[in-house]
Amino acid sequence: MPSPDFLALLAPGNIVAVVIVVAMLAYTLTGGADFGGGVLDLLATGPRAGAQRRSIARAIGPIWEANHVWLLVVLVLMFVAFPTAFAAIMTALHLPMLLMLTGITLRGSAFVFRAYGPDRPEWRRWGLMFGAASAVTPILLGVVFGAISSGRITLGPGGAVRTDFVSEWLTPFPWATGLMLQSLFAFLAATYLTVEEDDPEVRNDFRRMAVRASYAFFGTAVLAAIMARTGAPHLWATLAGSYQAWAMQAVLAGVAIGAIVALETDRFQLARVLAGAQVTLVVLGWAASQAGWILVGQIPLAGSAAPDGILIPVILALVAGLALLIPTFVLLFWLFHRPSRSVEARTERRPSIRLRTEVAPPVR
Repeated sequence: MPSPDFLALLAPGNIVAVVIVVAMLAYTLTGGADFGGGVLDLLATGPRAGAQRRSIARAIGPIWEANHVWLLVVLVLMFVAFPTAFAAIMTALHLPMLLMLTGITLRGSAFVFRAYGPDRPEWRRWGLMFGAASAVTPILLGVVFGAISSGRITLGPGGAVRTDFVSEWLTPFPWATGLMLQSLFAFLAATYLTVEEDDPEVRNDFRRMAVRASYAFFGTAVLAAIMARTGAPHLWATLAGSYQAWAMQAVLAGVAIGAIVALETDRFQLARVLAGAQVTLVVLGWAASQAGWILVGQIPLAGSAAPDGILIPVILALVAGLALLIPTFVLLFWLFHRPSRSVEARTERRPSIRLRTEVAPPVR
């Protein structure tokens, strides 16, 4: 017979919590790379800046907006399954959340306006908007996660959140977390692009960007760790208080070093795998550092979920939805990442569909 502890792990609230973490991971691996691509677009310089931007557009163009579905999954599941925590987070952090959603909207609009607008210098300013929004939005996402881990969001006796709407997130630790997340996304995007790009010189540009972004991630991670000692005491105690936590950090460091070595030795496929592993370890490490809390010191995971009468239909809907969603994403990746030679062969046979085979809008 299964032990009571094992059966407790299979409680509907815990299952939904696991799905939320998995959706967060999917968003960082896909949407995070898209944000990182926008950061690289903003920083593109030199004689191959145009080629770099075209490569970024080709890589993120086909499905980049579809990646936001994982963020929607996280928000909807939090709203339905953990309504008390959702209300507290959205109340205390509604300003950074609003700014983050504004950044997502501006980023998408600017990308399209730059691609399809008239070829005039003033219209190309949309490219600056695209890059700036791509750079700011992941910082705000990190600010939200940092504020959740900080323990500064508190509830009153009746369960209502106590907040002045700024003190929970306008502190050094959440912003250090935001900078760390931005550099991690830039590293992920640049590493992906070393595999996607065929031109050796442009690929080498992305390799250098990936290595620099990896160093930036290391620096901002150290900064966030220093800030956590006073800015997020629970997080600091969790990460520095056990051999298991130190072992996980050692594994993360080893994976990060391995990714740099793979980039420097032109093993780009291996570097991409290690970059994905690095991001996975960061996300899972953050989830583990919560140590059973949704809001540190205020709302534990156990006992804060909605009734089973709500959660069980949610889980059934998730099973049905993911059975459609995951194959759809696989199909999209397959369609837009086939070898270019096969696309050229098809367009030569059917010239009338040449424009439809473009996987990304032009970049001027």
